Amino acid sequence: MGTAHPPLDQAAGHQTDVSVVIPCRNEEANAEAIAAAVIAELEPLDVTFDIIFIDNESVDRTVEIIRAMCARDPRIRLIINTRNFGQMRSPTHGIFEARGRAVIGMCADFQDPPALLPRFIERWRAGIDIVLGVRESEKSGFILDTTRKLSYTLARSFGDHAIIPNATGFGLYDRKVVDAIKAMNEPEPFFRGMLVETGYPLETITYHRPVRARGKSNNNFFALLDFAVGGLTASSKRLLRVPLYLGVLGAVATLVMGIGGVIAFFAHRPIAGWFIAMVLQAQFALLFGFLGLMGDHIRLISERTRRTPLVLERERVNFPQDY
Repeated sequence: MGTAHPPLDQAAGHQTDVSVVIPCRNEEANAEAIAAAVIAELEPLDVTFDIIFIDNESVDRTVEIIRAMCARDPRIRLIINTRNFGQMRSPTHGIFEARGRAVIGMCADFQDPPALLPRFIERWRAGIDIVLGVRESEKSGFILDTTRKLSYTLARSFGDHAIIPNATGFGLYDRKVVDAIKAMNEPEPFFRGMLVETGYPLETITYHRPVRARGKSNNNFFALLDFAVGGLTASSKRLLRVPLYLGVLGAVATLVMGIGGVIAFFAHRPIAGWFIAMVLQAQFALLFGFLGLMGDHIRLISERTRRTPLVLERERVNFPQDY
């Protein structure tokens, strides 16, 4: 367990104690309600806080509704992206732009219960740098369940760091955790995986996912599949080396076939099949080996040249000049 953080009311200067970041896209039915729910949970705690909505190209009245909230409450802020930058980059950019001593990330559609926020803050004050909400196992249909299990299996097999099943990223992160992840300059940040990668003390709180209160989810099967694949490729270097491993196995198979051909020769058996198979297998081994080496070089190039901004902002609303 980490060292207990100082009481929130002793924060230095005017830094906000807690920033709540809420990514949204077409959430006109939820934006006002989620802000009210967050405020209701945080106001009794006697903490300073702000709420940052980051809009990912909504085509409904989401931006208009949040603008009106910003006009009424200076604690509510809005970032408007120039286009849809996806489910990884936009939420992470919002977290990076927050200035709280602790940052909470959550969805706008109430699938992440605001009632957990006080518990997050309690555990953070006790010295836990990362507090994640973890959903209880749920049935969501055969296809989605199978896809989810497959993605976790692939992540465990090829990921560089273990991910926490059913943790969506809903949780609280200490300022030093956010700064550490930001310094990685990852152009496609798989945030929940990078939280584990930092190595800071982490604790989970299990909850039952509530029924979506309003609106329709923006996630369909293909969006979730794209997110799962993106998360795997963003958090796994070993995946790039799979062709190299296949090339090594192919080389071993080539050697075995060559030995088989030699044995067949001395046993006065036909050898043509053995050596034809050996030549073909050697070609595949060389091909996969070369692809594996190329993949590793691509990984190194990527790590040395990551300078792509996560999103481009069209506008900011209710951000002070010194924020």
